[in-house]
Amino acid sequence: MFVGHALLAFAVAALVADWQGWERRSALAVGVVAGAFAAIPDIDVAYALVGLLEWQVGDGALGASTAFWDASRVVHRSVTHSLVVGAVAAPAFGLLAVRGRSDRARFGRIAGVGLLVTLLVIALVWDGSLAVFVMGLFAVSGILVARGVARASTLSPATVAVAALWGLWSHPWGDLVTGAPPDWLFPFPSPVLESRVVLHSNPTLHLLGAFAIELATIWFALAVYCRLTDRSPLASVDRRATVGAAYGVAALAATPPTLEVSYHFVFSILGVGLLCGVVRETPSLEVPRASDRGLPSPDGVLEVALTALTAVTIALAAYATVYVLAVSA
Repeated sequence: MFVGHALLAFAVAALVADWQGWERRSALAVGVVAGAFAAIPDIDVAYALVGLLEWQVGDGALGASTAFWDASRVVHRSVTHSLVVGAVAAPAFGLLAVRGRSDRARFGRIAGVGLLVTLLVIALVWDGSLAVFVMGLFAVSGILVARGVARASTLSPATVAVAALWGLWSHPWGDLVTGAPPDWLFPFPSPVLESRVVLHSNPTLHLLGAFAIELATIWFALAVYCRLTDRSPLASVDRRATVGAAYGVAALAATPPTLEVSYHFVFSILGVGLLCGVVRETPSLEVPRASDRGLPSPDGVLEVALTALTAVTIALAAYATVYVLAVSA
């Protein structure tokens, strides 16, 4: 869901800016900023690296991933996912995006740092040193984004603050179907939405539903990007994406995935999409021209992304169909 958080914030922010009459390049820029801030709450997963210190080589590759995610549960979706924290952090990041060296600009940046320090103190008082560590990562990440936006764009500090607020507030909702709900109102009690939203009583169908939501979010973001750049999403999809239909046989050959054990499903279905996206039907043996040796063109990247996404979507539909008709029946 890491990618989905950022893409949802990007798509909604860019689309709203476009509807408000913003120039399309500016609309894309504010979407990117919102997406960057929406990704920041998951910086708490960095703590999970300590889990790898306890991993033994004899445990195997899955042992490493298990150790990583077990450690992440200690702090993941805690202080950084709070709507209260987001309400304080967003204006702080906006103040830190103030440009210039005037006394007013300096005061604004000092005030922004002061708000973030307040969050660190609250984390220490309410939840201890580990919460401070995670909140510190959160604050530093937001500062880097805010200062980067100030240097690379002309967006106003107020716009940055609104984009940050949307990004930070949109993030927790994407976690409702994939794990334990976030600590919505830290440092206050969170009496609502205290359990995961179950899409289906069958754990495999629940996972497939959650995966479908993620795919829909990515499609939404790409559709918004295509709209704002005057591109056609369907025209960029290559027919090789239909190869994804062959993935349906995986439902018969592999253990049905669940949220607890999903690596084999996720990695394999994404691998199918990647191969469909990057492997050409008729690869050329010609030496590329000098003008072709640089970075790929935006249209080329879009074709790969949309073809891969279409292949994954077809693969998911095929897998779900075979699973429902032949495995879970």
